[in-house]
Order: sequence, then structure tokens, then C-alpha cells
Amino acid sequence: MRRIYPEFPRRPISVPPSISAVYGLRRRAWISFVFGVAMGWMLGGCTSLAPRHQTVALPVAAHYPADVISTPAEHGTDAAAIGWRDYFSDPRLRALIAQALDNNRDLRSAVLHVAEARAAYRIQRSAEWPTVGVDAIGIRTLVPAGTLTGESLLLSEYEVGISELSWELDFWGRVRSLKDSALESFLATDAARRGAAVSLVAQVANSYLSLRELDERLMLARKTVASREESLRIFTRRYQVGSTSKLDLTQVETLLTQAQGLSAQLEQERAAQAHALTLLIGAPVDLAPQSEFDDQSVLRELAAGAPSDLLRSRPDIVAAEHQLEAAHANIGAARAAFFPRVTLTGAFGSASADLDGLFGAGSRSWTFLPSISLPIFDAGRNRANLNLAKVRSDLAVANYDKTIQGAFRDVSDALSARRWLSEQVRIQSIALAAQTERARLAKLRYDNGAAAFLEVLDAQRDLLSVEQQSVQTRRALLSSRVSLYAALGGGSMEFISAPASHTP
Repeated sequence: MRRIYPEFPRRPISVPPSISAVYGLRRRAWISFVFGVAMGWMLGGCTSLAPRHQTVALPVAAHYPADVISTPAEHGTDAAAIGWRDYFSDPRLRALIAQALDNNRDLRSAVLHVAEARAAYRIQRSAEWPTVGVDAIGIRTLVPAGTLTGESLLLSEYEVGISELSWELDFWGRVRSLKDSALESFLATDAARRGAAVSLVAQVANSYLSLRELDERLMLARKTVASREESLRIFTRRYQVGSTSKLDLTQVETLLTQAQGLSAQLEQERAAQAHALTLLIGAPVDLAPQSEFDDQSVLRELAAGAPSDLLRSRPDIVAAEHQLEAAHANIGAARAAFFPRVTLTGAFGSASADLDGLFGAGSRSWTFLPSISLPIFDAGRNRANLNLAKVRSDLAVANYDKTIQGAFRDVSDALSARRWLSEQVRIQSIALAAQTERARLAKLRYDNGAAAFLEVLDAQRDLLSVEQQSVQTRRALLSSRVSLYAALGGGSMEFISAPASHTP
């Protein structure tokens, strides 16, 4: 068999004619291609079939209930203007919140969901631009003897150039609507990340306050146990010398066991609360008991503002609004599917039977294939897709309204708790002072023989209960301020862990 290379036969092997050559377009085809690209650039995406977002009345009252708004709070600071470092004054609490924002696994998952949504948006955004690829091809074909000539031939063909250049002219906004939907989904996910951060800050603060409450209650219980152990020692000696009755001794023992039982219960609750706080923080931390807490853990009074302010400050409402916009964009894409789809496809390069002549004169090769497709029969698929998009839009509207109503309730509940818990703290401080005096007088009456020990027993039991309730109420008041801060949307969260780029 004789090997024949590109130089054989003497005349070069012709490259199969392109579509443009078949129709003799050449210069006119290139002009048409450039004109099509220019028109697509100007007109593509200029039309959008997505419904426009319309502002409607809020599904809540214009103002919060007057009976839950205290006058000082109305002159407070806007929550959106206060970062959590400024709102919480306790240094230990601020350190715990900072650790939680860095290590909490739920927040880390929320951050990764944002990165995922941003990547999905970038993928969808790329559909607005032409797809361009570069190919280099070398083909060698053995032609058996007798097919073309009396001898076997080894034919060669080489091509290089820009291929698979494809671009959809987005006359009806289908591609742009899909891009807008992906963008709104990204923004909704980012708002959800911020909401997760605000929620985490509130959870850590409330868990920390609960831990401090248990520390103080446990301290009071231990003091009571120590005091009653001393009382039991004294009454045991009195009983031994016959100066008191067996009944008084058993009553003292009862008081002691009650205090010991409460102390053991508080120890168990504190351990569980410490474990919960450690889980929130996401890393081992030192949660050793501290001294009693006060209302200096949270300093500033917050102004409730108007319910309409929540639309820009509450992350969950912002996320719901972006989800609604994404649903509207999907309707636009579904409507555009009913219209013709115009696509420009082409290739440009060089082809030659000789590798040395690949870039020589006359080796140019190109194709230009504009196409248009119009759905005629699809068994109702496009109509069903449009109906599905509309239903999902209605669901997004319902979710948006429900989110606003839930936010309104959260703020109202927090305002109510702040007002009435403040009143309870004031009343319990009076009750605690009165109960302390009652216990002192009962003990004095018993020592002077003017009353039975049962009176002392009741007074001391009630005093311990009031002390415990007072601590619980003070902690609840601080928690209500934390809840109000979170319900109003929290402050600046730009320093929390976030994706590398906030802008897609």
C-alpha cells in the first residue's frame, strides 16, 4: 500500500463547503451576523413579561398597641442603628457572642447556603452572554484502493478556530427573568443568613442570662442551706438539753431538706444550661459561676418605631420580599416560553488539508446558523408551567404577609413583656423587702417566746420563694429587652462570618 500525504494528489484536497458557501453568503452573511449580534445586544432582555411588584397596605395595624408602649421607650434608640457590641455591655457576654458568630455550625451552614446561591446566580447570569469555544482538529483518513483512485489514499484535514458560538436573543426576557429569579433567591438567602446571625445573638444572650440567673439562684440556695444547717445544729443541741421540742427540730430539718433539694435541682438546671450555651457557641468555653447579675447587661432603651419600619430592618421580611420577587421573575420566564426563541449559532476558523497551510491564504472557514423555534404543541406543558409559577407567586405573597404579621406579633409581645415585667420587678422588690422583714420579726418573736416555730418556718419558706422569683423576673425582664432587639431586626451584622464577596 502506498502512503499518500496531503501533497498527493497534486491538487489540494478540498474541504467540504460550509453552509455559508453553499448559499453564497460570505460578506453578506458576516454583515447579517454582526447586525444580528448588535440587534440582540440592544433588544435582548429589553422586554420583560414578569409582573411588577406593587406596594399594598400592610396586613397589620399602623401602630403597635398603645397599652404595651411605655413612654421612655418611645424616646429610645432605633435598634437598626445599634450593633450588638454596643447594645450588650457585659464583656463576657460580648466575648461569647463573638465566639458563637465564628464557630456556630448552623450559622456556618447559612453562610455556605449563601455561597451556593451566589454560584447558582452566576451560572444563570452566564446565559445572557454568547458561548464561545476554541477547537483544533486533525483528521487523517485511509481511503481503500478503488474508492477514489486505483490506489489507497491517506487523506489529511486540519481545522482550528472559534466554534460553537451560540447566543439566544432574549427578545421576551426569558433569560433575564431566570437571571433575576436567581439573583432574588441569592438575596433572600443572604437575608436569611443575617436573620440567622440575629437569632444566634439573641439565643446566646438569653442563654447567658439564664445561666447567670441560675448562678444567682444557686448562690441564694446555698446561703439558705448553710444558714439552715447552722439552725439545725443549734436546735439539735437545744433538743439534746431539753430546751426545745422534737416538733421544732423536725421542722428545722424540713426547712434544710427543702433548701438542699432546691440546690440540687438548680445544679442540674445550670449544667443543662451550660451545655446548651456551649452548643450555641460551637467551641469549649469557660462558664464558671459569676456574681449576681443586674440590668447593666443590656443598657439602651429601644424605640419601637412603626410596623412599616420592620420592612427594611427585619431580615426574615427582607428574605420573604426577595422570594416574592423571584416568584414574579419565574412568571416572566414561564410567559416568555410561549413566544419564539431566536438563537444565533456560528463558527469561524481556518481549515486546510496541509498542516503548513492551515493559516495560509484561502484557508478561512466559517458558518452562520440563525435559528428560530416556536412551540406549537407541547401537551399543555407551557401552560402548566405558567400556572405553577402563578401559584408559587401567590404562595410567596401569603408567606410575605404572614411574615409581616409574625414580626408585628414578636415586637408587640416583646414590648408587652418589657412593660409588665418592669412593673413586676418593681412590685417584687417591695415584696422581697417586706418578706425579709417578716422573716426577721418571726425569728425575733420565736426567740422571745411570743410565737411558735411554725411561724418562723412559714416566713423563711416564703422568703426563699420570693428571692427565687425575684431573680427569675429580673432575668425575664432582661430577656424581653433581648427579644425586642431581635424582633426589631437587630443592629449591624456586617462583621459576622460571611461569604468572600457579598456582591454576586
